[in-house]
Amino acid sequence: MPISTTDRRRLLLAASAVAVSALMPPPAAALTQAEARGLIAQVMTDVQRIINSGQSEAAMLRQFEALFSRYGDVPTIARSVLGPPARSASPAQLSSFTEAFRGYMARKYGRQFRRFAGATAQVTGARQIQSHWEVITTMTMRGEAPFDVRWHVSDRSGRNLFFNLIIEGVNLLAVERQEIGAMLERRRGNLDAMIQDLRAAG
Repeated sequence: MPISTTDRRRLLLAASAVAVSALMPPPAAALTQAEARGLIAQVMTDVQRIINSGQSEAAMLRQFEALFSRYGDVPTIARSVLGPPARSASPAQLSSFTEAFRGYMARKYGRQFRRFAGATAQVTGARQIQSHWEVITTMTMRGEAPFDVRWHVSDRSGRNLFFNLIIEGVNLLAVERQEIGAMLERRRGNLDAMIQDLRAAG
């Protein structure tokens, strides 16, 4: 029995759908608890390796900046701390701010990390909060009580990265948003001037 024109079209459409499906990449798997925990465990291992390496401060700060780039969602963090001015910034300004902010954060917090030499850190839990994971870690320094550090981890950028820290209840994004806002206000909203100053700060 000959195939009708309608049936032929249906067969062609079905074949096309199968072909397209075969060529399309599989959907990305959602970030799992184990992956979020594993990421932060690796971050803490790398931080300990750097601070216990005995290198010069300049060398350590360069490594902290590379670590921040590798494991942190720097563009998301930078846009968040810049706040509303990020929407009016040009792509070139936003790119320059992100680069300057990355170095600023590495220098600022890298110098603080040096006091963690000899400390121990471990992942103690994780919980899902909306579309991301909060990984709970405990830091123990010699002669001091353990304290809590919580890392927010997401795969929204296409990679598993952290985008915020909460250290003993202090929200890093909130603190930096306030400080960057104050810096910009002191410069009368001149983003380019703040970018230049960020490159030398920290």
